[in-house]
This record gives sequence, C-alpha cells and structure tokens, in this order.
Amino acid sequence: MQHIHVPAAATALYDYPKYWAECFGTAPYLPMSRAEMDALGWDSCDIIIVTGDAYVDHPSFGMAIIGRLLENQGYRVGIISQPDWQSSEAFEVLGKPNLFFGVAAGNMDSMINRYTADRKPRSDDAYTPGGVGGRRPDRCSLVYAQRCKEAWPEVPVILGGIEASLRRIAHYDYWQDKVRRSILVDATADMLIYGNAERAVVEVAHRLARGESIVAITDVRGTAFIRRDTPEGWFEIDSSRVDRPGKIDRIVNPYVSTQDMDDCERERRNSAFSGMTINDKGEQLVEFDARRLDRTHTVIRLPSFEKVRNDAVLYAHASRVLHMETNPGNARALVQQHGDLDLWMTPPPIPLTTEEMDYVFSMTYARLPHPSYEGAKIPAYEMIRFSVNIMRGCFGGCTFCSITEHEGRIIQNRSQSSILHEIEQIRDTVPGFTGVISDLGGPTANMYRIACKSREIEAACRKPSCVYPGICSNLNTSHAALTELYREARRLPGIKKILIGSGVRYDLAVKDPEYVKELVTHHVGGYLKIAPEHTEAGPLSKMMKPGTDSYEEFKRMFEKYSKEAGKEQYLIPYFIAAHPGTTDEDMMNLALWLKRNDFRADQVQAFYPSTMATATAMYHSGRNPLHKVTYKSEQVATVKDPEQRKLHKAFLRYHDPKNWPLLREALQRMGRADLIGDGPQHLIPKHQPRSNADYRAPRRKNTEDAHKRRTSTKRMN
Repeated sequence: MQHIHVPAAATALYDYPKYWAECFGTAPYLPMSRAEMDALGWDSCDIIIVTGDAYVDHPSFGMAIIGRLLENQGYRVGIISQPDWQSSEAFEVLGKPNLFFGVAAGNMDSMINRYTADRKPRSDDAYTPGGVGGRRPDRCSLVYAQRCKEAWPEVPVILGGIEASLRRIAHYDYWQDKVRRSILVDATADMLIYGNAERAVVEVAHRLARGESIVAITDVRGTAFIRRDTPEGWFEIDSSRVDRPGKIDRIVNPYVSTQDMDDCERERRNSAFSGMTINDKGEQLVEFDARRLDRTHTVIRLPSFEKVRNDAVLYAHASRVLHMETNPGNARALVQQHGDLDLWMTPPPIPLTTEEMDYVFSMTYARLPHPSYEGAKIPAYEMIRFSVNIMRGCFGGCTFCSITEHEGRIIQNRSQSSILHEIEQIRDTVPGFTGVISDLGGPTANMYRIACKSREIEAACRKPSCVYPGICSNLNTSHAALTELYREARRLPGIKKILIGSGVRYDLAVKDPEYVKELVTHHVGGYLKIAPEHTEAGPLSKMMKPGTDSYEEFKRMFEKYSKEAGKEQYLIPYFIAAHPGTTDEDMMNLALWLKRNDFRADQVQAFYPSTMATATAMYHSGRNPLHKVTYKSEQVATVKDPEQRKLHKAFLRYHDPKNWPLLREALQRMGRADLIGDGPQHLIPKHQPRSNADYRAPRRKNTEDAHKRRTSTKRMN
C-alpha cells in the first residue's frame, strides 16, 4: 500500500511539520535492507538514496543530511550504499520507491577519490569500510543513475552531490583529457540538484508527492533539467560566441565585476541595453528592452556542448560566464545546447539562514556508521567524528578550488548555541571521546559570520572573490563571533581541548590580531595548516591568492603569540606545483624561498584540474577566464607534460637527493648552474650522497630538531 504524507507549504525548512518524528519517532538508522524496512513496518520507501560512500549517519555526510531531512518532512527514506554496479539487481533491494531515486557519488568526486593528480589509481578509499579501494565505479553517480533507470524506468532519478554539481554543464574531464557532456545528459536522469540541496530537494519531494510530474518542475532554484525550447515569456541573451561585432557586441555584459554601488548602477543600466541596429543611412541606433530588467525571466545561452568541445577559447568563455552568474542575488538562468536538447540551469539556491542551518544539524543522527559494517574502520569517519562543522561556503575564490562553485561564496552560519549543543552531544554520545574536539571549522576555519557590510551590495556584487586582489572594503573582517565561540566551547564541562583542523585564511586573520592570539594560544596542537600556495606573482595572480607579505605578517604574529604562551608551535604551509601560469623559473624561485626560510616541504601537491574550477578552464584552454576571453586575449602557460610536472614537484622537494639529478639537469638548461654547489647560497649539491643514510625525511628532521631544542632548553633550566 502506498503511503505518502504531504506536509503543508512553508517558507523555511524548519517550518514544515516534523510529521515523522511526531508519529513514529526517529529510527536509529535509515534502512539499508528489506529486513530493516520490515522491522519498521514499511511496505515501501518513498525515496531511496543511492550513494558511493559507506552509510555514516552523521551530519558531515551528505546522504545522512538529505536522508534525515526528508525523513523529518514525513517521507520513508531508504539507503543503498556502494551497490554492485555491474547489474541493476543491487538497485532493486529496497523495492520500487514511490517518489524518486536520489543519486550521489558521495562526499568526494569519485574520480578525485580514485585517482592521483598524475592519473594513477589509488589503492585506498577513505569512505569505504576498511579503507578498501574499488568499491565504486568511475563517475559513479552517472553509473548509478543508469542502473536505477534499468531497475525502474518509470521512477524519476535526481542527481545530487558534489560530483553531479560540478558536472552540471559541458565540462573538461582531466582523466580523459576531453570535454564531456553534462552528466545529466549522459546519465539519462530527470533532474540535477546542484549546490546546497536541502531546500530544493524538500520542495521537489513535496511537489512530486502532490502528483506533479518531474518534467513540469522547472522553477526550483539550484536545479538543472532538459528542455527542447525557450518557454514563452523568457528573454534569451545570446552569449554563445566571442568577438562578435555590432549589435551582439553590446549584449548584457556578463563580465562586469561589481565593486561598489556605482558599478551596481552601471550594471543595472546595462541590463536595459538591447544592442545596436543599423538604419538605412548606416547610422547606429541604440535599442532598449524593458524585459532585460527582469532577471527572473532572463536566460543566458552559453556556447553549445559541440562548440566548447571543439573550441577551447569558447570553453574558457563559457566558464567565465558561468562563474559570473553564481551570486544568488543577481544570477540569471543559463542554457546550453546538447545536440537537439537544451540543458537549463536555474539560478543558484538561496543560502540557508542560521535558523535553517541549525535545523539541519539538530536532526537526530546516530553519529556512527551503520551497524552492518560490524565495526570496520571508515577512515573518513575516524577523521571527522570529533569535529564540528560550523559554517558552509567560501568567498576566497581560489581558482584551483571548486568549493565556491558547489557551496557558494556567501557564508552560511550556524548559531553558537547549535554548535555548543553538538559539542555536548559528541561528549555525551560518541564512543571513544577523550575530551578533545579535533576541529571547529568548515571549508575555511575563520570565515564564520564574516559577510558583506551591506546586503544590497552583496546582492549586486559579481566579483569572484571578496579577498583578492585585496580584501574588499565592504567586507566585515571582525572575528569577534568566532573568538567568542572558541571561548564558550572551552568552558564546556568535559572539554579539554578545542583544536582547529581546517585551514586558516591568514590574510583575513591578520585583520583581527585578537583572533590570531586566541587561536595560537589555545587552539593549535603543535602545527597549524595554512596555504600560501606559491610565492611568485605569475602563478599567484592565476590562483587569486595574496602575496607573501600577508604570510610573513601572519608568521610574525604566530611566532609572537606562541612565544608569549610558552608553546613551541609550527606553521605547515602548503604549496601547489604545476599550476596554470607557473613557469620553471617560478618553481625555482619558490624553491629558493623555501631554502632561505629553512623549510622542507613534507607534503607536495601538483595541480589537480578538478571539474568546473576556473584554473581547470585555464589548464584546458590556455586562456584566462578571470578577464574577458577573446581569441586574442591573454594566454596562460600550462604544465601538461608529465616530465615538467615532475620537475615542478621536484623543486618543492629540492632537499630530497632523489630529485637532485633532475634538478641539476634543469638548472643547467635554465642557465642557473650557479645554484649547484655545496655552499649555503646553492640550491642543490654537485654530487649525490653515497647512500640514503645521509638523508632525513622532513617530518623526521623537524621532529628531531624540535626534540633537540626542547632538550637543550631543559638542560639550561
């Protein structure tokens, strides 16, 4: 018997009746088998979530959040975790869902999860019991969606999660080195929900439960779907080509980067401009169209899949337009043709309010892996089980990162009381808790409650970053709320230590010395992660990262407050090799900087062209989408040759004898043989050591040096 409860309409997530909890009580886990469904008295599931991760009922895992949210709206939700994808049988285990399948790859993109930056397969998977690799297929959300359709062709399939979110349009695929179609088209799914999915998935579920067809749901923000034409009442802006003359040159400018209200007004006026026509006398006539003032019924047409597949410049252009249409306050819908179909994307979702964020994290979670795993260790869970997510989003705009494209650049914050309550839950319910919270953070540790000073400016802004090339004058940089949160968390009974494991945005932190002192004095467990990424202007400008001045300022503050606290603590800076815009000389200069600062990088990361990132568009196209893209626009040096990528990584590990032969050859080729020798001014020695016994790994060296300093201090005392 089909049973679907349809809650009444509401304006916020937490306004919906908690029907399930009131009538049935919340189950310890969402069911993964028919036996669990039988124990709950279910004859069917309303919604089945298929995920590439092991099922961990914890708010750091997407399937748990969406599952519990839908459960709280009155739906019976089942979980199919890491199914055997070789046939459709594993997708039939819970029966036919009454409403839809929700399909996601998991917390990570399945390709990044499976392969290194050098395209080599990984042997492990942090989201699988026992850390075993190979439990999910490549592009697993695509494969899962196809299997769901094979099992139940008539049931709608909705894609979600970060893998689908970042593949919502035609995208460059690093692993195949080609442009692929939107994953929605390849997966033959019915809808894709991108970004923060809570509000969208709830609305779609309610409308399907009321009998509305999935193909009729085309007005939900943060969704993508297929259409065959532009509906009546919509105004289409053609941005499918570059270097176009006359009339089409003067379309609504998708490249305006609003920095202040003057620019906002300029953009408003531009939005009314239709273009130019030529009359019989050869005179240019300006045309205006009032429809352009209505962004809610304006759609920008991107170059088609076929065009961006064959023309890298058009790919870069499409990437720029997409990134300029990511502010929920002013974004317009986008459309991209795939063959004879149009892929539509509605504007990004409105960020969740603090009350909605609190509601999402207040739902009843077991906070443990599903018992069917019989206690097998899930590395990703072990990493986060004593951590607390306090916010979402990032306004940093780093071009190599895709967080902003998924979570948005407007920070979504939880309340202090909600965060403190979760800490108490961890203290009281999570097995093995010793009194140490491993992290209070998010994508960035110190963006909590930092936002634009004006909602009007924020809604009109089209800048890709609030902190590059400098911190925006409209950004409120006070860390007072975060500092107070740290202090209140430390006061909780049974809490011995609060560590900050998320990376700190140091150029933002130095604007609030009180925060830096609080952080360094109480919340560093010996090491603190920061990410300068590089020292040279060329790559930094392509990354949209600050120069070393901010790093040096933060370093001075870090060392000062560590000394005042009587603590021996160290910064762990991260650097990227082979990023677009990086030359061999840039990497050499970075290596020299590392040597001057007596730093030996332990972890080295080569640039990973993740889907939809701006730097990935640079890598593929050789153009810079941070500026207007034309066939004559700035070209970006890219590092694609495996040997050059290896060289750039070797410069970061200049201290490793294994890299010296490669570096000697490169330095001689670059005319910098003066850096080869045995003096302190040299980067590498002339000769190889007779054995590796003379070489100590950086981590071991740092540990030994620290031990010597401590021993020396004790003797002096």
